[in-house]
Amino acid sequence: MEDIAPDTSHRRIAFGPFCLSPGERLLTRDGVPVDIGGRSLDLLAVLVEQPGRVLSKRDLLKRVWPDVVVEDGSLRFHLAGLRKILGDGEAGARYIATQVGVGYAFVAPVRQLPPSHDPADRREQIESIPISRLPARLLNLLGREKDVALLVDRFSDAQLFTIVGAAGVGKTTLAVEIGHELLPRFEEKVYFVDLAALREPELLSSAIAAALGILVQADDPMAVVLGHIREEELLLILDNCEHLIDAVSTNVERIGDAAPKVKILATSREPLRVRGEHVHWLGSLDYPDEPADIPLDVLLAYPAVALFVERATAANSTLEIDLDAVRLIATMCRQLDGMALPIELTAVRVAAHGLQATSTLLGERFSLGWSGRRTALPRQRTLQATLDWSYQLLSDVQRLTLERLSVFLGPFSIRAALEVVAGEDIGADAVAAALDELAAKSLISPDRWGEAGFYRLLEITRAYAQEKLAVRGHDEINATARRHANLYLRELEGVRTSGGTYMGRAPRFSLHLSGIRSALKWAFGAEVDLAVGIPLAAASAQVFVDLSLLAECRTWCARAVAHLDNRYRDTAAEMELQAALGLSLMFTRGNSEAAETALRKALDVAVALDDRWNQLRLLGRLHIFHERIGDFKTARTWAEMAVQVAEAIAEPEASSIASSLAGISYHLAGDHSSARRELELSLKDCTRSDHWRTIYYGFDHRNRSSIALARTLWLQGSLDEAKRIAAQTVQEAAGLEYPATHCIALIWALSVDLWTGDLEQAQVDLESFTHCSEVNAFGPYIAASGGFRGELAVQQGTAGEALGWIEESLARLHAARYKLLTTSFEMALTQGLAMTGRHQEALELVSASIDRCNRSGELFAMPELVRIKASIMHVLAGRTEAETLLLDSLAWSRRQGARSWELRSAVDLARLLSQDRRPVEAVALLKPLRETFREGFDTADLRAADLLLRSIDDFDQQEADDNNELNVEAKFAAD
Repeated sequence: MEDIAPDTSHRRIAFGPFCLSPGERLLTRDGVPVDIGGRSLDLLAVLVEQPGRVLSKRDLLKRVWPDVVVEDGSLRFHLAGLRKILGDGEAGARYIATQVGVGYAFVAPVRQLPPSHDPADRREQIESIPISRLPARLLNLLGREKDVALLVDRFSDAQLFTIVGAAGVGKTTLAVEIGHELLPRFEEKVYFVDLAALREPELLSSAIAAALGILVQADDPMAVVLGHIREEELLLILDNCEHLIDAVSTNVERIGDAAPKVKILATSREPLRVRGEHVHWLGSLDYPDEPADIPLDVLLAYPAVALFVERATAANSTLEIDLDAVRLIATMCRQLDGMALPIELTAVRVAAHGLQATSTLLGERFSLGWSGRRTALPRQRTLQATLDWSYQLLSDVQRLTLERLSVFLGPFSIRAALEVVAGEDIGADAVAAALDELAAKSLISPDRWGEAGFYRLLEITRAYAQEKLAVRGHDEINATARRHANLYLRELEGVRTSGGTYMGRAPRFSLHLSGIRSALKWAFGAEVDLAVGIPLAAASAQVFVDLSLLAECRTWCARAVAHLDNRYRDTAAEMELQAALGLSLMFTRGNSEAAETALRKALDVAVALDDRWNQLRLLGRLHIFHERIGDFKTARTWAEMAVQVAEAIAEPEASSIASSLAGISYHLAGDHSSARRELELSLKDCTRSDHWRTIYYGFDHRNRSSIALARTLWLQGSLDEAKRIAAQTVQEAAGLEYPATHCIALIWALSVDLWTGDLEQAQVDLESFTHCSEVNAFGPYIAASGGFRGELAVQQGTAGEALGWIEESLARLHAARYKLLTTSFEMALTQGLAMTGRHQEALELVSASIDRCNRSGELFAMPELVRIKASIMHVLAGRTEAETLLLDSLAWSRRQGARSWELRSAVDLARLLSQDRRPVEAVALLKPLRETFREGFDTADLRAADLLLRSIDDFDQQEADDNNELNVEAKFAAD
């Protein structure tokens, strides 16, 4: 029988803070995996197996390199690297001793740990790695340990740190490492904003908002950002600030003033020079001045040398590194000034051309007398030289490919690169080969942000290549830019559906916004290319809307509309431009005439093109526009047209939208029976609400139908059902992650809260509405929140400051042409004026409100307006006038089928009759109406009705008792 060798695959050997698991090929330090090469791990395993025993060089070479002839220099190199990994010699720790002329021994105490048959520890370590918004950290950050420790420690006291250094020095790498180190302190709230691809300063705030995951639909995105992070404790990393230095400085100060708990780490080639800034100057990696007499292990301890060796051996695993090689590398590091990026580029060339050839070329290209741009810093000149040298090593095809790739400001796929680079002078096959070579030479890099298969140019390389492209002349620049713009045009038009929407596809383009912007900027630049610019602006409009970049959408659409010529007037492109322009104007600039003009023009084009789906979409936007400005009669006209268009389309979704518009118009006009019919039909046929459908139509029609139905049900007397639907609609709106829809639901839900007298729920909804409007900088809604606060205070019986809040709100809303809430707020203001004894002012206001509603067609509140006027006339003119008005209010309520308004007026009139000693009439009026209500018994109006009926009954009983007593007394007197 053969001997069975013991299973050593799960052995674990501990020494110091380390644990070695040879079977799993895993070395950990304090439980965290250590990045160690395969040969170094094998070498460590051999030494640890026989602790204290001196192993000869021959033994070690035979065990670690059994099938390869290797020189002693490789063993010394790997031993030096292993010592560094273990921290041999640091704080007195000793692991590997050298016996000169004999060999090496492992001298640290070791202990055997119980075998692990399940690598759970490693799995737990992997699973515990935090997933954050940061780029991946380097496995081995060389030479920056002190910088990391200093900045991590100083962030306890400083709000802003700027890492300043030359291009290519490693600022981004350091910032990413610090971000990962600080993740636990900020509870994973570390956000990284790469500004390299951003060219327009006005887009900086939007970039920060996007990194924070904040939806922005305002002209001042930073106001929205501040609304969200005002009380947050988080770390914001702003990378590559130098080209946007003024905009970054301004926004950093705003954040510092408004959100003192937010920490900021910036990287730039110059300080921001703002209040409270702490600057960390990042120099080059350390390298030896005179490497000739320095031992191997000491040379490898220099970060610049270590980085060079690591990159070179990673690019060519057969590369032999001995003392002479490392000394030559140290000399090159000195020539490169210890700059990280040039070192990495040069190390890759070593892998391809060898050390000696690379050193010779480096000496020729980087002589001390060579200079770059005269105005550049010295290290920037060296970097320029590095890129010049890399460029010179390329073939003509590779050079042209690199130059044309510089048109991409963000990530690009291989297919996109082929479309932009290939032309009459260079075929697709040649471009594909050149791309492979450029990737191998590290001149293009895999994109660590986006999808697999995407690449990008480092910013420094891109800028260099762009300068080279400019040398080729104006025609070459334009031809490349035109191919780039056409690429995005084809991409955008390729995802259009039959309905003309990009629903659910915008995230695909979010990583390529910088490219779309660049293409638009070129198309509408000095030499306008309308053949590309107009269709590109139209195609990209929906993407900007989908991503809630409404201010930017407005800018590009307005520019395209201004350049329209006969080729594009009255075409689908103009329709899309005008539709997006009208919507973005409505949200960002208010309900302006320009917004209406754009929407009407878009509708005219849709009609001319017989495009019924877009007719329906635009009729919906126009309906809402006129509803918001208080022109309810015109809004109803749009709803009637939408019904006709939906009948022609003959699909459930179209019918649902038309019914929604019609139902809301009926509701506002006071035709509650028709409103309920249409709204319930709309909800029956409509599709489920989702974020992208909401953005395509401009509003969520299902949500608006639901909340309008809740109000209609309340007016018809279904009080509990109204409250249930209102609460459900608000909850669904919050889940859509579209703040405008959430605010709309809260506005109408607040009316249900206040009508039912549920002031506690009204307070909750008001706080949600105020927060949502403020953090998203919705100007009209911010103004409305003050009006609701005043209306709530009036209902609570504390007019006081409420009158000022309502008056200010009305003034601001009228300035923005937002009049949908005018009637509700004027009713509250009228009641507040009456509460404070200002009855004549109250009478004038309510009379004006009644006249306005009659003119505009907003009749749903007419019964309540007349009832309120009656209460004022009771004080000013007496009971007769009040009774006449209350009878008029009852007539309005009955015509509309508004039983809840009718109940209020009946309570007031019954109270008036009882005070006039007409209790029989009062009970006959109120009691039958009260008995028709089958729910909502805890609402304010039903409680008031019940209380009044009991008081009348008590009064009648008391009067009857008094009469009986008088009769008895009269009888006794007669006797």
